[in-house]
Amino acid sequence: MQLSTRNQWQGIVKAINHGSIVSEVTLEISPEVTVISIVSKAAVEALGLKVGSKAYALMKSTEVTLAVD
Repeated sequence: MQLSTRNQWQGIVKAINHGSIVSEVTLEISPEVTVISIVSKAAVEALGLKVGSKAYALMKSTEVTLAVD
């Protein structure tokens, strides 16, 4: 996976809390660092995110994007 986003952190999905339209995904980068991202439920399904899945947090100054490979 090649992206222009420079701040890319690999982590493990620790929790997914679904709302009616969006989901809150908790990604553990290290034992001391967790990132929480709000994404659409459709994105969670399209990425196949599950607790225990490997994913990446992509950080920009205005947003956090999740990715899988």
